[in-house]
Amino acid sequence: MAIKTFKGGIHPPERKVATSGKVIQRIPSPAQVVIPINQHFGAPNKPLVQVGDTVKRGQKIADGASPGPMTVPVHASISGIVKKIEPRTQSNNTEGLCIVIEANGSQEEAFMPPLDGLACSKEEALQRIREAGLVGMGGAGFPVHVKLNPPPNKPISLVIANGAECEPYLTIDEATMIEEADKVVQGLLIVMNIVGVDRGVIALEDNKERALTSLQEAIARHGKGKNIQVQLLKTKYPQGGEKMLITAITGKEVPSGGLPMDVGCVVQNVGTLKAIAEAFYEGKPLIERGLTVTGGACKTPKDIIAPIGTLVSDIPSSEIELDEEHLAKVIFGGPMMGTAVPHLGIPIQKNTSGVVFMTREEFQRDNDEEGPCIRCGRCIRACACRLSPVIMNIALKTGDLEAAARIGLLDCIECGACTYVCPAHIQLVQRFRVGKQLLRNKRAKEAALSAK
Repeated sequence: MAIKTFKGGIHPPERKVATSGKVIQRIPSPAQVVIPINQHFGAPNKPLVQVGDTVKRGQKIADGASPGPMTVPVHASISGIVKKIEPRTQSNNTEGLCIVIEANGSQEEAFMPPLDGLACSKEEALQRIREAGLVGMGGAGFPVHVKLNPPPNKPISLVIANGAECEPYLTIDEATMIEEADKVVQGLLIVMNIVGVDRGVIALEDNKERALTSLQEAIARHGKGKNIQVQLLKTKYPQGGEKMLITAITGKEVPSGGLPMDVGCVVQNVGTLKAIAEAFYEGKPLIERGLTVTGGACKTPKDIIAPIGTLVSDIPSSEIELDEEHLAKVIFGGPMMGTAVPHLGIPIQKNTSGVVFMTREEFQRDNDEEGPCIRCGRCIRACACRLSPVIMNIALKTGDLEAAARIGLLDCIECGACTYVCPAHIQLVQRFRVGKQLLRNKRAKEAALSAK
């Protein structure tokens, strides 16, 4: 099997050995959960419950504040009583409205009836996916039902299951492909049926040999008559980026400002595919997820399954033992694209792929002081999007947002490779994030003025 890849990229230390190959463990249900009502990219939700209400596990507790496709409901992850509806700090460090549920010991569930994902209509399938609260579990939380319903002028020819998991430390996707390969393939078949294609590719890096075997066996069980194959990719960061995956597998490049559908592709994370299979065949909404808990300050690194809304501080010490003396930083997600959070009282969300408990030695370099750019070109060679970070940085430093946009600011995927390789320790990706927001604000203000 030929091993494919993309141009550019970097090779940070993998640091996956602490959890790779371990069996996923389901942690005990917590005494309370704190569930953010907005866990998707799109229009805001509103609560459907009030303080004092009794809710069942799987019951819808929040949905779109106004009608529209870019809304995704949220469900109770435990049975209990609604104790509070209030703003709390979320994993992106913003304050967001959350529903606090205290467990009441009930085991009642409010799941949906099973639905055959290969026999129902496209409309029924998309409705089931939306009602199950499914979002992309490997990235920004984009609504799955929207992603699987491209306009008629964007025909899809290939569905890619993203199992690359290129972020250091994280192994939950690998564990899912090993232990739940059947559900991954079943979810892939449902997606292929919805978008009307008979070709699917499960993409994973070549450091996941056990997952390769499990997937091939699952394809033999469920994928008869379908063109589904496993494609190995070179272990390199950010191989798991959608655009990098598509280029590596098809040779096509998503155009500037474009989406995978522009080149006939749909990409879904393997964890999302597992959740899709459960939504159809078990009627189970997205109320729990697998994630990796690891890092130098975690004495018991492992992959776990936890209810959505579980506070990191509420995970029992018997499950996660921390070295609090040496704990210096907590990252939600991976160390390259994740977010550092201020404390442990942060809830696990639908797109939380991991929590990394880092010591200072793991992230602090000998000298973190930012120096002047020496025009070495390392950031250009590392950029998987084939941009010029050094030139974008110059444009942003001079305040020329439109020049930065012309160079490719909005095409940056914020993978952090440029920052990682910069010998001057320039915080490039952080500047690009801020620059993007400033550019969007500027254009929104200009649009509002022109509309008057």
